[in-house]
Amino acid sequence: MSQLIMLDDNNTIFPPANLALSEPNGLLAIGGDLTTERLISAYKQGIFPWYNDDDPILWWSPDPRCVFFTDQFYTSKSFKKFLKKSPFKITLNQQFKQVIAHCTLPREKQDGTWINTNMMQAYNQLHQEGVAHSIEVWHNETLVGGLYGLFINNVFCGESMFSLEANASKQALYTLCQFLSAHGVKMIDSQVENDHLLSLGAQSIPRVDFLNHLKSSSTSNISIDWSSRELCHD
Repeated sequence: MSQLIMLDDNNTIFPPANLALSEPNGLLAIGGDLTTERLISAYKQGIFPWYNDDDPILWWSPDPRCVFFTDQFYTSKSFKKFLKKSPFKITLNQQFKQVIAHCTLPREKQDGTWINTNMMQAYNQLHQEGVAHSIEVWHNETLVGGLYGLFINNVFCGESMFSLEANASKQALYTLCQFLSAHGVKMIDSQVENDHLLSLGAQSIPRVDFLNHLKSSSTSNISIDWSSRELCHD
């Protein structure tokens, strides 16, 4: 029987992800901190932090796992039509701080998000270290959508996205899938499924399959230029 594990503040060792609780689904450990070393260690093992301001840090590895296969993004007829006349410009790593700041803002029918100040600082540091990356969507000179995540073991671990105009975040994700697929990256981790992600082509796979892919892909010979620039889509 699995039980919640308290992390040691003095090291970054995590218990195996398969020891996570089944209820609540995926809760594995509690405590620790959000240092770069600990976060990278967590993501390499298929573990991520997710908690509210009033909670201690909670670490998760749900089963099943929601993922995108980069060559299987669902493009409806209406979205294909939109792409042909899209007014948006898509960029890479130009405004990471702005993207994560937008992702913290309350959504419709929500009071706020789980991205607190400590999380923002931690992921901004990961961006400085070249581990976390952002996709921006611009309408003229205004940022209207985007997403951010970490590139770990040749898997893009998506964290959050936002959209201020119709199709903005969808085009960000679509462009990211194309960009990653062109470089041989097969998977985007989306952590926990929801109806919106599933409508875009996300799939739920067994946690063991996700962990096996995370481990095997780490040895893939993949090289990506993450320098700040405009991205094109087909």
